[in-house]
Amino acid sequence: MPMDTMQTYLVGGAVRDELLGFAVKDKDYVVVGSTPEAMVAAGFKPVGKDFPVFLHPQTHDEYALARTERKTAKGYKGFSVHASPEVTLEEDLARRDLTINAIAKSDDGSLIDPFNGLADIKSKTLRHVSNAFAEDPVRILRAARFSARLADFNVAAETLALMRQMVNAGEVDALVAERVWQELAKGLMEAKPSRMFAVLRECGALQKILPELDKLWGVPQPPQHHPEVDTGVHVMMVIDYAARQNFTLSVRFAALMHDLGKGVTPKEMLPRHIGHEEHSVSLLKEICKRLRVPNDCKELGVMVAKFHGKLHQSLQMRPSTLLEFLIQLDAIRQPVRFQCFLQACEADARGRIGLENCPTPAADLMLKVLTAALSVDAGAVASMHNDPEKIKDAVHDARLQAVMKVL
Repeated sequence: MPMDTMQTYLVGGAVRDELLGFAVKDKDYVVVGSTPEAMVAAGFKPVGKDFPVFLHPQTHDEYALARTERKTAKGYKGFSVHASPEVTLEEDLARRDLTINAIAKSDDGSLIDPFNGLADIKSKTLRHVSNAFAEDPVRILRAARFSARLADFNVAAETLALMRQMVNAGEVDALVAERVWQELAKGLMEAKPSRMFAVLRECGALQKILPELDKLWGVPQPPQHHPEVDTGVHVMMVIDYAARQNFTLSVRFAALMHDLGKGVTPKEMLPRHIGHEEHSVSLLKEICKRLRVPNDCKELGVMVAKFHGKLHQSLQMRPSTLLEFLIQLDAIRQPVRFQCFLQACEADARGRIGLENCPTPAADLMLKVLTAALSVDAGAVASMHNDPEKIKDAVHDARLQAVMKVL
C-alpha cells in the first residue's frame, strides 16, 4: 500500500495535555489506511505484542494502526483486536476511555473531536466515551487516577453510575495485581492523590481493591490529637501533604498505609488505638503480597507503620535509647531510607486539621542524633582492636559518646 494513502493523527494524552496547558511528554499517533507490511516497508519498527504498534525510525514516537476491540472475556485482557485499513479514525477514538482522551489532531493542526472532549475539558468533566468503557475494569482505576491528576475535574454522574455497575458485576475482581499496583502508584504520584481514593470509594471499587484502607472511614481518633477525628480523612490529608512536598512514591505509599491497624480496633476501645502499629504491619504485609508491591515501598511502609508512634516518644528518650532506636531503624547503614521514614512521619504529623505547619521536634532530634552517630570513624575505632566483639562494643560506645556530646 503506498504511503500517501496513509493518514496520521496525534491522539490521546498529547492532545489532551496540550489543550490543558501541560507539558507534553510522550506523543502517540494513530495511522489510518495502512497495513503492518506498509509500515515496515516505510522503515517503522514493529513493537506491539497484542496489536500493531510501530516506532518511528527517527523520532521513536509510537504509531498504532487504527483498530477496534471486541470484548471476549472478563478482565482487561479479554479482548480481540481488529486492525485494518478500513478502520476509521472515529472508530479508533470510540474505543478510548474518557472523552478528554478521545480527541485527535491532524497534521494541519485541526482537531477531530467526535465525542465532545473539548466541551468536557471546558466544563472540567471526566466522562466515558461509550458503554465500551464497561468492558475494561482498568478504566475504573484510570478514571480515579485522572481525578487525582485533574483535581478540579468531576466524574460525570452517568460515568460514576457505570463504574458502580461494573463493580457490582464483579469486573474489578478480574483485575490482575500488577495492573492494580501500576495504576495506584501512578495515582499516588499525582497532584492530589486523595481524589483517586474518593472516586474509588464512591463507586465501591476501593472496598474490593483495598478493603483494609476502605475500613478507615468512620473510625474515630482522639480529637485532642486529631481534630479531623475520622481516620480515613486523616490518611487522605497525609497523602496530599506528601504530594505537595513532592515526596517519593515509597514515602507516599508508607503515608497511605501507616494507620491501617486502626480499622480493626475493637469498638469498645475507640477512639483510642492501643497497639494499632502491629496490626498495621500485618495488614500492610498482606497488601504488599497481594498487589506485589516493590520491596522499597514495602520496607519503608513496614518501618513507618511500626515506628511512627515511637518517633514521637524520642523526645523523652535517653541518649542510649535514642541510639538503639537509630540502630533499630537501620539508619546508620541506610541514612537515605531513614530520611524517607522521617518524611512520612512529617506527613503524618502535618496531615491534621489546623496542624499543617506544626513543628516536628522529634524528627529534628533524630536527624541530629544520626549526624552525630555518622560522625564516628568506625574504621579508625576498629583498627585499635583485634577482637570482633570488642570492635562492635567500641564503635557503639564511640557513637554513644558522640550522641551525648550533641545533646
